[in-house]
Amino acid sequence: MDRSSPEKLILVNREPNGIAFVTINRPKSLNSLTRAMMADLAQAFKSLDRDESVRVIVLSGSGRAFCSGVDLTAAEDVFKGDVKDVEADPVVQMERCRKPIIGAVAGFAITAGFEIALACDILIAAKGAKFIDTHARFGIFPSWGLSQKLPRIIGVSKAREVSLTAMPLTAEEAERKGLVNHVVDGGELLKKTREIAEAILKNNQDLVLRYKSVINDGLKLDLGHALALEKERGHAYYNGMTKEQFKKMQEFIAGRSSKKPSKL
Repeated sequence: MDRSSPEKLILVNREPNGIAFVTINRPKSLNSLTRAMMADLAQAFKSLDRDESVRVIVLSGSGRAFCSGVDLTAAEDVFKGDVKDVEADPVVQMERCRKPIIGAVAGFAITAGFEIALACDILIAAKGAKFIDTHARFGIFPSWGLSQKLPRIIGVSKAREVSLTAMPLTAEEAERKGLVNHVVDGGELLKKTREIAEAILKNNQDLVLRYKSVINDGLKLDLGHALALEKERGHAYYNGMTKEQFKKMQEFIAGRSSKKPSKL
């Protein structure tokens, strides 16, 4: 383990293969977040984004929860603090991160924890996991994107129900609605997450970064402007390629097409 907060509440482990694991490590409090933990989590993603040896990031929580939200015993410190400091904002830093982020959700992802899950690019959930928005229950105004992201993913009517009732969205329903990519047995959660991460590692890493960027940036636009953005970046990408790069691309494609299918 090569970085953690002084109290080891945010753990970071980099593997030689390019996968980095970030763990929210406050299990006795269901991984609820203090202001210091938020700053450490933000800095962890900022550091991993700069680390060229890191290609994929996996975010999880230790114990029985992914993240149960903000530690409400420190609510005033958190909500009346310098909330505009983007350097200490984990969601902003996750959204700025160029590397794919896979969330491994076991147990509860509640309110701020739900918002952190929504900042991941891919979500894998254990059976029995629950996503809960308690902003309306506790009189907390959303500021990490839940009110805007969730309706765009699961539909406006269902998002209203989730947020206005504070009733749980199960992992299974979240998968049906397109929020969660896969639901697996709890013991298979990290195995499935690693499988997805390793599949990403097999691809052209420059293109992985560019692809994530154009998808996420395009989602902020209407379809017409998003298609124009894709076209613009595509032209810039190909115009920047050398003859040698085109030759390597052709050789790679030719090599793949010439391989005989394996016998059953």
